[in-house]
Amino acid sequence: MSTPRRRQKPAREPAGLAARRIAVEIVDDALHRRQTLDAALDVEHGQAGLAALEPRDRAFVKVLATETIRRHGQIRALLSAYLDKPLPKSAGRTMAILEVGACQILFLDVPAHAVVDTAVGLAAADRAGRHFRGLVNAVLRRVAGDREALLARPDGVRATAPDWLAQRWIAAYGAETAQAIMAAHLAEPPLDLTVKSDPQGWADQLGGAALPTGTVRIPKAGDIAALPGFADGAWWVQDVAAALPARLLGDVAGLRVADICAAPGGKTAQLAAAGASVTAVDRSASRMARLEANLARLGLAAEPVVADAAAWEPGTRFDAILLDAPCSATGTLRRHPDIAWIRREAEIARLADLQGRLLRRAFDLVTPGGTLLYATCSLEPQECEAQISKILGSGLAIERKPIAASEIAGLGQCITPDGDLRTLPCHAPWPEGAAPGDGGMDGFFAARLVRTA
Repeated sequence: MSTPRRRQKPAREPAGLAARRIAVEIVDDALHRRQTLDAALDVEHGQAGLAALEPRDRAFVKVLATETIRRHGQIRALLSAYLDKPLPKSAGRTMAILEVGACQILFLDVPAHAVVDTAVGLAAADRAGRHFRGLVNAVLRRVAGDREALLARPDGVRATAPDWLAQRWIAAYGAETAQAIMAAHLAEPPLDLTVKSDPQGWADQLGGAALPTGTVRIPKAGDIAALPGFADGAWWVQDVAAALPARLLGDVAGLRVADICAAPGGKTAQLAAAGASVTAVDRSASRMARLEANLARLGLAAEPVVADAAAWEPGTRFDAILLDAPCSATGTLRRHPDIAWIRREAEIARLADLQGRLLRRAFDLVTPGGTLLYATCSLEPQECEAQISKILGSGLAIERKPIAASEIAGLGQCITPDGDLRTLPCHAPWPEGAAPGDGGMDGFFAARLVRTA
């Protein structure tokens, strides 16, 4: 009688291989399948998945995937020198493996031998691209050997955005400012918080700085939910630029305000905390659920409405409306670098049409004498200044109410000649001539309009 054979335990993956495999999958999904980075990070990739990793490895996955996508154009341009021709579709995830590997060698200071070994292991395990593991080995070894020369190349900043987007910024802002915008996108952004009260006190407690606008800025945060004040609802995450538009409505205490396209709720929270009676409108039920969860944590209240704002019939008018219109989000590339590579230029015209319809509908919903605040997180004039010019020239009873620098803590560099708000990623969150600030801010536009009698 034969003795049963013992089942062999599956071989353990080398240290760090699972984290790098998931990072490769996320990068491949974001860059080659046009899935947003946030969505990709929420998906459990592979058999192990993010949830099975140790906290430190999960953090490494996020850093590695985000930095690879942030540097995608630059890395792809550098790798092209080592590839005779583009890889075929049959190469599977080989290109993503190369980009993730190059990012570690060039920008994350990971030892080259560890990068090459794990990258070759990932290539060998990729059913579609296993025949390219020799190429992966050769290319990454050459990248490691040429590291200093590659980092000294002068075209790194220009490659941080696709050519069509860079050309739009050059046309809108000039070559020098466009270069500064792209350079700002290369830096990891700090964490910005909007606090209910006592910005300086929270800055001291969290090891950050209180910006002139009242935002608390933390250089590196780690696990946000573990920070003091999160569970108590003392603050919420919101870029300093994103916190400016709601301020432009002035004293909203006791006013009926509609926040249109409200999710995830940062501006709704600002308005509710300031004493407004807020109706928050968004067409996405899942995003509205997130807004309600955020408000519950903060101990704030608003009336949630899931509806298409362009066809919404509330049966009443509002004292003020904040329309944070859906847009290309090109102003948020510091925090969402995948947007540069997911967006297509043709989408901007489609979004501009939607913005025009929403702006016209918002006009109908604001009471005569009331304020309509139009905002986007876009750098594209077609979605911003052009929308305001269009509605002001439409014959409607509406006029611009210019914004003063004193309303935004003296940030005069963020006021356009027409009196609108325009922040750029290369702007410092300090008044000109004041103490130097770092970290920049998201690109935002806001125009304040008043419906006349």
